[in-house]
Amino acid sequence: MKPRYLFPEDYMADPSANVFNDRLYIYPSHDWDSGECFDDDGGHFQMKDYHVLSLDDVFEGDVTDHGKILDVADVPWAEKQMWDNDVVEKDGKYYLIFSAKDYNGVFHLGVAVADRPEGPFRAQADPIRGSYSIDPCVFKDDDGQIYCYFGGIWGGQLQWYKDNKALKCEHLPEGDELPLPSRVVRMTDDVMQFAEAPRPVVILGADGNPLKANDPHRFFEASWMHKRNGLYYFSYSTGDSHLLCYAVADNPYGPFTFKGVILDPVVGWTTHHSIVEYKGEWFLFYHDCVPSNDTTWLRSLKVQRLFYDEEGNIQKVVNE
Repeated sequence: MKPRYLFPEDYMADPSANVFNDRLYIYPSHDWDSGECFDDDGGHFQMKDYHVLSLDDVFEGDVTDHGKILDVADVPWAEKQMWDNDVVEKDGKYYLIFSAKDYNGVFHLGVAVADRPEGPFRAQADPIRGSYSIDPCVFKDDDGQIYCYFGGIWGGQLQWYKDNKALKCEHLPEGDELPLPSRVVRMTDDVMQFAEAPRPVVILGADGNPLKANDPHRFFEASWMHKRNGLYYFSYSTGDSHLLCYAVADNPYGPFTFKGVILDPVVGWTTHHSIVEYKGEWFLFYHDCVPSNDTTWLRSLKVQRLFYDEEGNIQKVVNE
């Protein structure tokens, strides 16, 4: 079965899919043409609000747009560029973890809370203490602990940090250097702050050594975590090498062992995704560009089924 363009009525990207109350909810970023010039740091991505979509039949059902759930004007600390986000439920409340730039041009992660998955969400007055960069994924483990995976290079500013401290100048590893990793951190019980210092997400190759900066399968952005049959699947975008990859571990911190490529390149520069089980099937949500759209950075949501072999390996899917 071919992928479905999920919501061609509007430009949306970076879909975070979650199941709440037996219904599938997708929390995307919201693309629009702001008139800003294109650049490699994403200056043209001037997203200013979030919507949420929901449906109960992935390929045949109507997709409901519940409208705006949070606007940058309602976030006291944020000036612009509301990029990727994700939502997790805890004790009947819904916590939206999102990334945005403050008034100094620095990306942080923020929290907004709602009583329903459809929102609206009310943002906290300040960003998460010690947070930086972009692309949060919030993962609730079987024991109820909640972890946040985050980070993105270039426009995502990860190259400006080392050991959770800001650098005076950026550093982009090259060649045989170790690449910049995603970060993982356990959240406090109230899902408002980091409960610890963020840790690097190390990805090992088949030889047991960490992937190098010149490996096309190293991390770049778009962390996602899902769990299946006791295994933790960390998936991510490789950015400028245009792949969607995954690695596995037996715990949420890793290290993770690289396993393979999930998706062929999409139109445009890269993709951002989520993986979720719904009604006994697994689905891959991601963004691409509608073929008739010549502006390749205005993106649209896609979904297709995902399959695993008997050993738990994800079978690569074809983007059509």
